[in-house]
This record gives sequence, structure tokens and C-alpha cells, in this order.
Amino acid sequence: MRIAQLANFVGATSGGMRTAIEQLGRGYVAAGAERLLVIPGPVDAVRETALGDVVQVRAPRVGGGYRLIVEPWRVTEVLERFAPTSVEWSDKLTLLPVAWWARRNGVRSVLLSHERMGDMFAMRTGLETTSKVSIGLLNRLIVRSFDTVVVTSAYAEGEFRSVADAVGCPVARVPLGVDLATFRPTLHRPTVDHPASSELRLVHAGRLSREKSPHLAVATAVALHRRGIPLRLDVYGEGPHRDELEEIAGDAPVHFHGYVDGRAALRDRLAAADVSLSVCPGETFGLAVLEALACGTPVVTADRGGARELVDASCGAWGAPDPQALADAVLRLLERPESRRRTAARRRAEQYGWDRTVARMLALHAGDQVGVLSA
Repeated sequence: MRIAQLANFVGATSGGMRTAIEQLGRGYVAAGAERLLVIPGPVDAVRETALGDVVQVRAPRVGGGYRLIVEPWRVTEVLERFAPTSVEWSDKLTLLPVAWWARRNGVRSVLLSHERMGDMFAMRTGLETTSKVSIGLLNRLIVRSFDTVVVTSAYAEGEFRSVADAVGCPVARVPLGVDLATFRPTLHRPTVDHPASSELRLVHAGRLSREKSPHLAVATAVALHRRGIPLRLDVYGEGPHRDELEEIAGDAPVHFHGYVDGRAALRDRLAAADVSLSVCPGETFGLAVLEALACGTPVVTADRGGARELVDASCGAWGAPDPQALADAVLRLLERPESRRRTAARRRAEQYGWDRTVARMLALHAGDQVGVLSA
């Protein structure tokens, strides 16, 4: 099997999708497949890696640290040289012509849909309404262009189910995984950033841009602070809206640490917290949720979205995407014994190993549609 992964619109800080692409690629190679990764970059370049060749295609910046391949024919030239048996997309906008090339050439096409477009556009623009007609038309075009659409949650599946059924396009629900060896509970929880104290220790890790809802996480900490709860919120990540977040925080004990270099360093900081705030209501999955749970840190999330599907009553709590409702959820969570909720968090994460995800994706790349709708 020869699998090409197309990773367009992956900026320097789009960590969740980058992690998924890397872990899937690692699993493909371990299973004996040949793997090619195509990414945007400042110049054309090719490099050999242990996980297959990485081809960088010259692409312009489009804001927020992202680059976007806008010349799909240059991607098809790369694919014609590699001759894949299957191609995997993580972008459903600019590279649609490559899907048409795949169909003409008898190459399987698998779309890994990692955003629910209507909700993402609404959160990025700050507007509650978007062009639902335009998004609906695009989704109809997508299901006619790919052999299989892969979604990571029931929430994400809702975007495609009716239009896919209308044209007979299979929709496969394949939850992603978490690196359980790296992300794990630590023996000594306090860290340099997070010294031992009697304060409630909250953490938020992710890109500081509107579609990830860091504003809601900071506002939740502020709501708890105003109720007189001794706490500190540690925020890890970079993004274009840090100034707005600092303004929301005001004099509340919210500490911005910027980018954390390395998964082990991030693990230590997640494991040091009492509660992780992963509150985005528009996440189609939520790798940050799984990473916190794997570290034994329970999660408070919004009561809708893909992240909510990862959190059960044993390892977290949820509320409406509103600071006061989420603050209530934090307090409800803290009523449970600490050891019990931390043990439950790790146990929940252990249900989402990458090996299961890779096996199901390999089956789809091989053309096996059996059982694709099971979670």
C-alpha cells in the first residue's frame, strides 16, 4: 500500500492536526505501507525521513502563521511521481481538484474532516450566522468528490450525514488517539510554573485564536476568581488573540506562558493541574482533552461538540459555553475525591490508543467499508 497524506493549511502552531498526521503516518509505516507527506512551505523542497519522504510545496502565507497551497496541479505532479494507491486529505477546500485527479486515475480518496465548517467560521469571525447555503453547497460537492469521508465524532458526523446519504458516500466515524506513553500521570505533580499550593490549579493548552475558545477558558477562571475561589490558571500556547485574553483576565491570577517546547514538557504542566479547561463548543474531536486525561487531569468542557463525547461523568464535567455555567461545572467536579477523578481520567484516555485509529484508517485506505460507522 502506498499512502500519500496531504496536509494543507497547517501553520506553525496547528498542533492537533499536525499530531494526528504524524501519528497516523507513523502507524502506516509501522504496518508496512509506503508513505508520502505533502505540506505547504516557503520554498519547494524534498527531504527523506524515517517515515517516508516529505515534499514541501511552495505556498503563500494567508495569515496567523499559516501557509496554504493554492496551486493544486503542483500537488498532482508530486502524486504522479509517487503513484499512491490511496490519498488522505486533511483540507477540504483548496485541494478538491486533487480528489478529482484521484478519481480519474483510480486512486482511493479519503477525506479526514477535522472541522465543522459552519461552527468554525462562526467562531473565527465572532458572528453567530454564516452562509449556511454556501457551506451546504460545498459539502454536497465534497461528498461527490471523495470515496470516503472520515469524521472523528458524532458531532462532526452531523455536518455530512444527510448529504452523504443522498449520494451514497460512506461516512466513517474514526476517533483519533493519544500518545499514552508520553502523556501520563507524573509522580511529582508541582512544576516550576505550577508550585505546590492550596490554590485550585487550572490549565488551558492550545492555540490562542478565537476558534479554539481560549477566551471562554480565561473568562471561566475569572468567574471563579470573582466568587472568591483561590486559584491560578496557567495558559500554554501562542496565537493572535493573546492581548484580548490578557484584557479579559484583568487582575485575576491568569498566567500566560507562551509555547511549550516538547510533549514531555507539556505533559508535566498538564499533570500538575487539578482541572484542564478545554471548553471549545466547536471542536470536532479534542486532542487536548485526551492529552489532559492521559495525564490524569480531569477536564471541564462545553456541553456540546466533539470534546464533550470524550468526557464522561467519572473523569470530568461540562456546562453550557458560558463562563458562569462552566465555573459551576468546575465546582461540581471538585466535589468528587481527587484520587478517584484522576484515576478515572487516565482510564478514560486509555480507551483511545493510536493503534486502534491507525488500524481503522488502514482498512479504509484498503477500501474496506465494513463497520465504518461504529465509534
